[in-house]
Amino acid sequence: MEGQTSWIRHCHNDMSRDLEDFDSYLDFTNEGGKEAVVAVSVESILPDDLLERILSYLPIASIFRAGSVCKRWHDIVSSRRFLWNVSHIISQKPWYFMFTSSDEPIGYAYDPVLRKWYAIDLPCIDKSNCFIASSCGLVCFMDNDSRSELHVCNPITKCSMKLPEPLGSMFSDYSALAISVNRVFHNYTISVVKSKQVPGNFFQWDISIHIYDSETMMWVTSLTEVLSGWRGGDESVICDGVLYFLIYSTGGGAPDNRHGLVSYNISNHSSHGLLIRSFIPAPCSLTCGRLMNLKQKLVMVGGIGRQDRPDIIKGIGIWILCGKEWREIARMPHKFFQGFGEFDDVFASCGTDELIYIQSYGAPALLTFDMNLKQWRWSQKCPVTKRFPLQLFTGFCFEPRLEINP
Repeated sequence: MEGQTSWIRHCHNDMSRDLEDFDSYLDFTNEGGKEAVVAVSVESILPDDLLERILSYLPIASIFRAGSVCKRWHDIVSSRRFLWNVSHIISQKPWYFMFTSSDEPIGYAYDPVLRKWYAIDLPCIDKSNCFIASSCGLVCFMDNDSRSELHVCNPITKCSMKLPEPLGSMFSDYSALAISVNRVFHNYTISVVKSKQVPGNFFQWDISIHIYDSETMMWVTSLTEVLSGWRGGDESVICDGVLYFLIYSTGGGAPDNRHGLVSYNISNHSSHGLLIRSFIPAPCSLTCGRLMNLKQKLVMVGGIGRQDRPDIIKGIGIWILCGKEWREIARMPHKFFQGFGEFDDVFASCGTDELIYIQSYGAPALLTFDMNLKQWRWSQKCPVTKRFPLQLFTGFCFEPRLEINP
């Protein structure tokens, strides 16, 4: 296959595996031909500690390649000290995994540092149609059928764990999944917000919040409440110990007030009374909203609706929550908006650290926005083409980390 280079696929917890047991990992690039390989002998020059420090500054993909050079390099990049050091020396930009099939969880992961796509197999799931949330290198999957089967995994090391089922057997009309990982101790919290219509009453919806703690390995139902005129959806995020999720009007409100935000403090299990008291209206008429945690700041990417037809998208904006007010950070330039071709009213968007990804469901085009540089940039072209008109694409971003496992 064109553009192939070597990649090591293994779990770093298994330190005893021999080099010849490693599988190959494919990476794809738009540049023709194979990459040149230059061999440099440093065995008799650099001591282990200096070589370890040099290797720790490599991008994640290059670290895996370095581990296949020789046994000495493999032992270094597999050591616990190296895994700890690499997470504290250099910050890796988040990768974006794009699903290319609605039936199987197959796709490619994009590395914005090397600007390359990698063929990658996801553990735990057998369908791409599932709920996904990520934080600090861990990704949580929840099936879309029963919405009770959850797994947490590290897509890079392939280590995974199945979680116990959440409390309650109530099937929800809508569910929202979120995960938050403690960057120091690596314990994590998972939340599932369920929304179910009250029988015979479209305007009233039962809301329940279920919290999983990795330290106790138990679920707790933290809140049950009935909302009138609003329902939950599938969008939520945990930011600085607070769970935020979008709610949607069930009718009776103004056209520019179709979306709202409510919050629940996970730390002290409080919503300061009724959930609706924490209500924050959307910054404008939205066709959809996507929530993300960027360095413990709540950011929303939203489709901006037309004034006369609020359900038709005319652009995309980015806002950050300051107190109880939304502050606009950027709007997508029209040339990028047009670059997607036919853009749906709803779309995929996620981000972490300072990087935001935006993707149309109808095409494999992927756009990034750097919050620091205020810069819009297309990714390298994904190595998959649209095979039929109704083929859909979606994805999620995650931090490529070696030292953390569920």
